[in-house]
Amino acid sequence: MRDIAKVLERWGGWAASDGNGLGYAPIAAGFKGLLPWTSKSRLSCSDDDALVIESCLARLRQKKPEEHALLVAYYLYRVSKRSMARARKKDEKLVRIEIQMAEGFIDGCLAMLDVRLDMDPEVEWEIPQEKTVTRSAKRPVLYTKW
Repeated sequence: MRDIAKVLERWGGWAASDGNGLGYAPIAAGFKGLLPWTSKSRLSCSDDDALVIESCLARLRQKKPEEHALLVAYYLYRVSKRSMARARKKDEKLVRIEIQMAEGFIDGCLAMLDVRLDMDPEVEWEIPQEKTVTRSAKRPVLYTKW
């Protein structure tokens, strides 16, 4: 199972790089001047992975354009959820819920496509292993009645 936030973070790094040719503006519409543009290096994904994610984002844009805009602003332009809530004059909780719903849509699209992404080994959820408890044969367990 993938951590969709990590997947979209890597997609945002790929889309923010200059060589993608998709035509994303360097600043989100309506958010100009809120955050300074920095040239720090970001984690990125492969072109193949990014194109699969782009196809899922295109489907989201057809169904829910407002949620698509939130994902692009958050993961590509790194606009904070609080700033988006202030700009839209909404409660921050509602913006968080909309972003979670959009993330779920993208995760569902990736699940329906049943593709293996190149970044899957790095972004999969870590499932904690159950520890087996053993006791030594030399030390029997004593039960006392209180």
